[in-house]
Amino acid sequence: MENEKINELELVENLYVRVKNILENGRAKAFKVVNTVMIESYWNIGKEIIEEEQRGENRAEYGKYVIQSISEKLTKEFGKGYSKQNLWYMKQFYLTFPILHSVRGELSWTHYRLLMKLKNNDIRNFYMIETIENNWSSRELDRQISSLLYERIKMSKDPVTVKELSVVGQKVETAHDIIKSPMVFEFLGKGDYTISVESDLESALMDKLQLFLLELGKGFSFVGRQKRINIDGDNYYIDLVFYNYILKCFVLIDLKMGKLTHRDIGQMDFYVRYYEKEIRLDGDNPTIGLLLCSDKNDSMVKYTLLDDSKNIFASKYQFYFPTEDELIEELEREKLSLELEYND
Repeated sequence: MENEKINELELVENLYVRVKNILENGRAKAFKVVNTVMIESYWNIGKEIIEEEQRGENRAEYGKYVIQSISEKLTKEFGKGYSKQNLWYMKQFYLTFPILHSVRGELSWTHYRLLMKLKNNDIRNFYMIETIENNWSSRELDRQISSLLYERIKMSKDPVTVKELSVVGQKVETAHDIIKSPMVFEFLGKGDYTISVESDLESALMDKLQLFLLELGKGFSFVGRQKRINIDGDNYYIDLVFYNYILKCFVLIDLKMGKLTHRDIGQMDFYVRYYEKEIRLDGDNPTIGLLLCSDKNDSMVKYTLLDDSKNIFASKYQFYFPTEDELIEELEREKLSLELEYND
């Protein structure tokens, strides 16, 4: 009798889960439809305002009068959401996205308000594509724009391929494609952690694993921390291990608080070679080693690595958003470095 009761409870619970999934899927579909209709309506309202303004003799003054009058009438009849500010955004929405089919229903009105602040079409298109592909919330989109993701990726791209960022977003095809420098760990928060050694940084990043994965880039899944390697009874530990399902390879990360040394690079070279021989499966691509450090000497990295160590990278990290001046300075350094390397 007792077993029958347990079975009945399990059946009811299973039914509840199935019904709950139906409702959640239905709500998600309904939200997407409603959101698409709302976005299209806002675009059409902006279009009507622009066309009406163009019929007026004094466009600036007449435009203010139109928005003020329409705002008062709409607010009285439809309630909040039709303030002068919001109507101005709708007007800008139409001007920014003059073709309706370029407006994507996957994005919310808050997403579009953030995108409209970007004056460059290529940069705006890049963030639109990345938001849709990675399912970013408006808060995450704001964070990525504020941390100048486009500029950081652009620094590591060949000028010939930079234009593709605005057409297809960030393509991940080679090991080099997934490395950003600098990486920004502002999500750790000021004062939340006392970070003085690598283990402190490792623990802090694990506490914020989801945001760390977003900062790393596309296709990362977490495998483990302090992964042990045993060689003839001696134990070695890799700080963080990930698997990138786009590149189909392991990504080994070692954290360093200061400037890299040749020993750090040699140790990572050892980790990568071990994974290549002992862990990597048939069908996997070559293992990537990434040294995250607060400072690096590019020449030392270049001359320390052997010719066959093509998949070991060093990337800087910082705990705050880079300023535009800092990025411009970094771009100039990168440009000079490339010119010197080319001339060599």
